[in-house]
Amino acid sequence: MPLHLHPSSGPAYFPAMLTLARACQAHTLHVIDLPYRLSSWALDCPDNIGQWVDEMGNLLAWAVLQAPFWTVDMVLPPDLDHVLLPAILDWVDERAVACRGTPFGQPSWYANVFADQQERCQVLEQHGYTDQANVGEDSWSKVWMERDPMLPVPYYPLPKGFSLRQLAGESEVEAYVALHQATFMTKNMTGEWRQRTLKQPAYLPDLDVVAVAPGGRLAAFCIGWLSQNVDGELIAQVEPLGCHADFRSYALGRLALCEVLRRLQAHNPQKIYVETDKFRNTAFRLYESLGFKVVREILVYRKDFNNREGK
Repeated sequence: MPLHLHPSSGPAYFPAMLTLARACQAHTLHVIDLPYRLSSWALDCPDNIGQWVDEMGNLLAWAVLQAPFWTVDMVLPPDLDHVLLPAILDWVDERAVACRGTPFGQPSWYANVFADQQERCQVLEQHGYTDQANVGEDSWSKVWMERDPMLPVPYYPLPKGFSLRQLAGESEVEAYVALHQATFMTKNMTGEWRQRTLKQPAYLPDLDVVAVAPGGRLAAFCIGWLSQNVDGELIAQVEPLGCHADFRSYALGRLALCEVLRRLQAHNPQKIYVETDKFRNTAFRLYESLGFKVVREILVYRKDFNNREGK
């Protein structure tokens, strides 16, 4: 099959990237929350976006080196894994070496795939990626969880003086970024990234919830996303969710999540999903306690790029 690496046109190509992701929904991890991920600063450099087209210019596959997550986001039809995935991974090799020493470079890159995607796993292993599910103390795998949208959402009392509301738009982005950075102990979230999420066509302000402490300080956050799949179903995802360490004793993350679930229910989705680390017990237990059930296992593959060639 003739295919070509197309020079990225950046945001102008995002609608086509989203359309392809929805067409490959059953075989792609990040679809519903793509507006969030496509807003990240990794895409400030068009060279971090790979797009493969046929001779007619139709988009066949794409990949993004998501520096904030150390992750390769990719979308391709599963029946073309043997053709397109090697080309994508060769591009990742070249790009990972080229961007080393820049803000977009990382010493290791990760690829997440569903555990039942056996051919995709084989190709990753052939290209030097290693499954992290059983590597000892630092083992890492994930799960894809689903919640029945008709399941009632429990009510928990708010601590005295605290409140839940939607983010106050652009005027509160700076405060949100400070909270996000403190929660995850990283500077990855930026004002530009968060501003861009507010302008995404799929962004719904009522699904962007914050918990506010007495005095007005933002203490926790949770965002919901909606997308229509190729079968016409409205599906939802929670991403991200977090609570500042100063307020975790108040269970504000749970309160913010419950608020988003209730707000999602008002939109009548057919399914609600969340992705979480299998070994992150606190988050997993929280989702499980609110009715989420594991429906698919996710494997995390890693490749190190410490030597010059990265192979």
